[in-house]
Amino acid sequence: MSCAPIAAEFFGGLGLILGFLTRVAAVGIAATMLVAIGMVHSAFGFFMNWSGNQKGEGFEYHLLVLAMTAFLMIHGAGAFSVDRAIATARPSRTAQPDADHS
Repeated sequence: MSCAPIAAEFFGGLGLILGFLTRVAAVGIAATMLVAIGMVHSAFGFFMNWSGNQKGEGFEYHLLVLAMTAFLMIHGAGAFSVDRAIATARPSRTAQPDADHS
């Protein structure tokens, strides 16, 4: 049961660093953050435990990560990503009309 969030965090982080399958990686990390907010951090309030006087951490950081993953899901990877290199390296596979037969 705990293997899925570990894999989502590890491979999602690698995917985001390399820019490979960025939207899929962002979905996995967002799902992990939503579960962490719902199951653990919502009981401790919004703010992180900066002063060390509460039992746990709030969900402030997790909302920040959710905003970042939402941006990546909408806009995708940047110009120097593996996703962009794959998309621009391959010619389109659609059938092109032959210029000689017109």
